[in-house]
Amino acid sequence: SGINAEYVVLLLRYNLPFEGIPSACACGKSNTLEHCLSCAIGGYVYLRHNNIRDLTANLLVEAGCKEVTVEPQLLPITGETFQFKSTITVNSARLDVSARSVWSDLDKVFTDIRVFNSLAPTNISQTLKNTIRRHEREKVLHYDARVVEVEKATFTPLVFSTTGVMGPRAEVFYKKLAELLAKKTGHTYNDSVRYIRLRLSFSLLKTVLISIRGFRGNKWTRFCSLTNDINLI
Repeated sequence: SGINAEYVVLLLRYNLPFEGIPSACACGKSNTLEHCLSCAIGGYVYLRHNNIRDLTANLLVEAGCKEVTVEPQLLPITGETFQFKSTITVNSARLDVSARSVWSDLDKVFTDIRVFNSLAPTNISQTLKNTIRRHEREKVLHYDARVVEVEKATFTPLVFSTTGVMGPRAEVFYKKLAELLAKKTGHTYNDSVRYIRLRLSFSLLKTVLISIRGFRGNKWTRFCSLTNDINLI
């Protein structure tokens, strides 16, 4: 039978048993709902992240923000020291999206996105609220000081759960985008908030469904008649 979106949302939200998927994954592990959302085979984890990244960039453009860049490379470190050892200092470091004119006309903001599997063992042992805060803090410890001191900009972590819940910093960020979008388009602020939330929710739901339905079998091999001997009867 088919897998409908409302059914999956309820199962994810309440961590209920899931039916209608193969019992074993191509990687050899048991194909639970949690595993479907975590397995790296097929690239669905990256797809989930990249969809939110690209959607955020598109929303920034729609809202009239300037210099919107996907995967901007950070300026190299030139002797700066940072308070936390966890700060990412490699010169090849990139974040997910940057733009100007979000918080103010000349201010530049860098964002980095994380979509975490709320059913994973490292996450399910905590409340969703505490898990989101932990993921936000990890992003801040990795990038905030470098962005502020080297880029002379601001940093906003955009954290989402696979159940569709976004972190408090992401809430503030997308509400600001809604404000800019309403000003540019002439729509009401409430309609702009609803528009952004719907697009984010559909993006997450679509990629979650793909993670569950997606193919993870052996790679398809092109058939070559020159290297395969065939007897025609």
